[in-house]
Amino acid sequence: MSRDDSILTFATPELLASRSAWLKNLAEERRVADLTLDAYERDTRQFFTFLTQYHGQPASFAVLTKLKPTDFRAFLANRRKAGTGARSLGRNLSGIRSLLTFLERQGHASSAAATAAKTPKKKRSLPKPLSISEAQLVVELGEQIEEGWIAARNAAVLTLLYGLGLRISEALGLPGDALTDPEQSTLRITGKGGKTRIVPVLPAAIDATAAYRKLCPYDLSADSPLFRGARGGALNPGVLQRDMQRLRRALGLPESATPHALRHSFATHLLSAGGDLRTIQELLGHASLSTTQLYTEVETARLMEIYDSAHPRGRTG
Repeated sequence: MSRDDSILTFATPELLASRSAWLKNLAEERRVADLTLDAYERDTRQFFTFLTQYHGQPASFAVLTKLKPTDFRAFLANRRKAGTGARSLGRNLSGIRSLLTFLERQGHASSAAATAAKTPKKKRSLPKPLSISEAQLVVELGEQIEEGWIAARNAAVLTLLYGLGLRISEALGLPGDALTDPEQSTLRITGKGGKTRIVPVLPAAIDATAAYRKLCPYDLSADSPLFRGARGGALNPGVLQRDMQRLRRALGLPESATPHALRHSFATHLLSAGGDLRTIQELLGHASLSTTQLYTEVETARLMEIYDSAHPRGRTG
């Protein structure tokens, strides 16, 4: 059975033929991935089915030409009622808009209503930090996954992620002469969009970097990267992520315990210790305070978990 056969009663042959031409165009000329094509086929099939039920007649060029924003709101509400999440709803609308734009160029539809329809807002997922004890274990035991200078390298990078709140790219982008002064108290970091910030340097970060520098077999000059891969090139983030995966399995930590989770842990633990949002925003290099405010939701959720488990009225059984 072809893709179109299952909806023959929900769309006219002419519309189905044009939809097939659109899918072929996506596949052959725009080289859209097969998974995306399958999703778009499914999205438009569901839309045609909805329109047929909503208007009491098979979807057709005439129906598509007269679409209003209320049609799309009703369709999205129908899909949400069926349990579709905001991310999938956004993709639904994206596929439908693409088809209507294709048909509009042929004079068979109007994409105005689809363009005016608002894509459902995606719920921002909260950062998943480690607890203080888990973060300390990761930093302290991280070197045990490897041996020699590579073990020292891993320990140094993990210390920078948790102790300074750096992004992985920021830590791996440090030059070879970074953190050489034992009295150094701050570090200038260039983050996203070329924005620079000053972060305090903990003695532990100086010590961990010095231990790595002493063992590293490669020249760590100012014009070369500080952290190196086994063959001497710049350390690939994937290598660090792989080692972190091995570490969290050894420690029994959840899948959310990634290198980036150490940066989340840095922010969350500062907040729980009384740090103010503006300062944490500057330390993390966030362009918007709203991004930093996500950590207040993490802290609130953590406090509620503690309350539910500790308060007599929160216990069950």
